Amino acid sequence: MADSLKDIPEFFETELGEAIIARTDALGTFRELGPPDLCHIIKVNAKPGIKELGSYHYISGVDASSSASLAAYLNSLTYSMDDTQSWFTKSNSWRIRSDVRVEVKIPGGVESYYVDVRGERHEATAEIWQETYLSAVLRAILYSDDSYYRLAGYRKVDPILNLSAEARFLEAVESLFWKGWQLGSKPEIQVATSVHNHLTDGVMKYFGDSFRFAPAIELFKKLHKKDPEVGALLAKAYIGQNEEIKAVKVLYEDLKSVSMSYPLIHVQVDFLREKGEYNMALKLAKYAVDTTPSEYLTWAKLTEVYIDLNDYKNALLTLNSCPMFTYNERDMHRMPAAARTHLPIKPDIISSGIMEEDSVGRESETDSNISRLPAPALHGTFSKAYSLLTRLANALGWDELLRCRSQVFVMEEEYRMHKAQEGNRRSMVKADDLDQKLKETSIAEPKVPEPSVEKPTQTAEDELKEEVSFSFGNKRLCERWLDNLFMVLYEDLRIYTFWRTESAHYRAQKIAYRKTGTEWELLGDLGLRLWHENEAKEAYEFCLDYKFSAKAWMRLLEIYAKEGNTQKALLAAVKLTVYHERWYHEIVYPTEISCNLNSLIRKAGLSKMQNILTSMNLPKPVQKLMTRYFDYGELFKVEGYEL
Repeated sequence: MADSLKDIPEFFETELGEAIIARTDALGTFRELGPPDLCHIIKVNAKPGIKELGSYHYISGVDASSSASLAAYLNSLTYSMDDTQSWFTKSNSWRIRSDVRVEVKIPGGVESYYVDVRGERHEATAEIWQETYLSAVLRAILYSDDSYYRLAGYRKVDPILNLSAEARFLEAVESLFWKGWQLGSKPEIQVATSVHNHLTDGVMKYFGDSFRFAPAIELFKKLHKKDPEVGALLAKAYIGQNEEIKAVKVLYEDLKSVSMSYPLIHVQVDFLREKGEYNMALKLAKYAVDTTPSEYLTWAKLTEVYIDLNDYKNALLTLNSCPMFTYNERDMHRMPAAARTHLPIKPDIISSGIMEEDSVGRESETDSNISRLPAPALHGTFSKAYSLLTRLANALGWDELLRCRSQVFVMEEEYRMHKAQEGNRRSMVKADDLDQKLKETSIAEPKVPEPSVEKPTQTAEDELKEEVSFSFGNKRLCERWLDNLFMVLYEDLRIYTFWRTESAHYRAQKIAYRKTGTEWELLGDLGLRLWHENEAKEAYEFCLDYKFSAKAWMRLLEIYAKEGNTQKALLAAVKLTVYHERWYHEIVYPTEISCNLNSLIRKAGLSKMQNILTSMNLPKPVQKLMTRYFDYGELFKVEGYEL
């Protein structure tokens, strides 16, 4: 349409400026990094009597270091008008922390300010601009693959285009590093610290995905002088750079200064686990729990080490002790319903012959037994704990896991037996008339609660906490959340076992085993959850025989890259790149695609990867899109670029 931007998504407003109002109203609900940035434009027609139009899209990766850099992006939109020069960009809004906003009037000037939670305007200082810039880069890095932000109309572009831009990013990180905890942290971390927060996560992801830690090492060496706990980040970077001796020296010196730092201890634990020194790792993991018993991470790490040692009883007991936190939903835009939506596709993508859309119709149908499995709904600490439980199940098997569970936790039958024994004892006391004497001496008899067990496989946790007279030796009460995870695991294993048994039966009968594309995708997810990668790979490949699935291609890209299968990995990267380009994900790095391709470049060398890509005879527009990954490798000199 003539009032739409070419190749750029738009949501048109019903009431002019309603997106800005909704954004302002939501400011008080943003807790951490905030949602993706918002670009709002007003289009005015030169002809009199034509109503102004308001539209918006989401964006990340645009340079937000000044009003001029943001104005440049808005100016670029004026060249994207759909075959008409009669409309122009009037204003926009960007939200970063306190919601910095830049208004550009064409023709006219540029005005910048920030808005507080009350909607009041304030001057945007140099300090505010620096925070705005860094927050925008971190969102671009951390949200590049974040499935939580699969927003329609969300455009992603590269936040760091060259080495000078990278240097500026590092400069901003160094300047604001000690404020990083204010950005919050991953949901499994209860208290953000100077080394556990979104800022440090962004830095480690940015340099880790390209396996080039040298710039991060230089940064952390400077910060390390102020706080020895930064040694945890420095040691990780050294290990990533294959400089293990330097990493060990850093850990040794820093732990003498801050011996109770669990981030430092955990780096050492992981290093020892990598070397197979599980007994030494166990001592340190226990010490980390002693120093910081309120964090999920310390208990989870100890659980992992117990699993490494095949000490499954202690692993289960430790998992049961993990502090669990309520999962807070991520910051999101909550906009009024759009009057209409414009989601254009670039002509080159349409004509490439490679673009595939998610299927509709029968291949999107699925058996409710598969689609309603509860595990995918787990988040935060509960999702992480479930991963540990499935690792235990994979090591032990379901029956042995239940046996182990009954040995360490009080089970339902034991509860009933003890309750019956207690009832008999009280009857005898009453028969001897001792209850009257107890009343006379003001000693209250403990109350026996009625059982409220929901399922026979669960423990009587709530009752046993009140029933102090029972004794179960060394057994513990199983936490309700862990009981629930056992039920989730049971459902996963039930469907997985049925799938594998049914598949084997059909194979034996030489009959085709038929599932819809979506069912195969969900079975692939199930296989990965239960640590059966070969079965997951098979399911994802079957899925792609019936429908296009970005998720299946992404999981297969990871598997192929791990296997070193460059041909199949590149095919997966092509499919995903075209799909992402269709949905305005123009970002090259850092993404899961580039991370896996960088991994292959390390193994095979850049030249071989480029030659394989050339041999695929892709359409020129697609070839150009794929070449960007290798151009990045050369420019930033990722490991293997010279081979």
